[in-house]
Amino acid sequence: MTDFSPEALSAIGPKEFTQLVKSTPDSKITEVMGSERRTKILDEVFNRMPTLFRADRAGDTATVIHWIITGGPEGASDTYETVIEKATCTVTSTPVRDPKLAMTMDGLTFLKIVSGTGNPVMLFMTGKIKTKGDVTLATSIPKLFDIPKG
Repeated sequence: MTDFSPEALSAIGPKEFTQLVKSTPDSKITEVMGSERRTKILDEVFNRMPTLFRADRAGDTATVIHWIITGGPEGASDTYETVIEKATCTVTSTPVRDPKLAMTMDGLTFLKIVSGTGNPVMLFMTGKIKTKGDVTLATSIPKLFDIPKG
């Protein structure tokens, strides 16, 4: 599968998504994530987040995370809010709570992180991911979700 589109994403599972991100040139992902199609792609990814959440690993974690995805049409950014509390995960594209952690990254970096094809530590160290707030929380996010290994 080489079609990087919202329609393609809605028809595949996490492992296929990882392969799609891995096999699609970065330039193509950047192009798509800079277009009007990005909202549907981001919505698809964030809508899956609660289903990939590992409540058994969350313990008493109670936190709010803002994901700020840059590089949209005309320089736009999109912010999504993930709330983890009482062993549940909810996501919204209209943040209302103060975050304990805010992470800013472009669309390509975001898709590499959520597909497991990018190294979050390396992306942070090279400035591709910028954080504000609890950086320690950022390191624990991968264990809270079933993220395919790229």
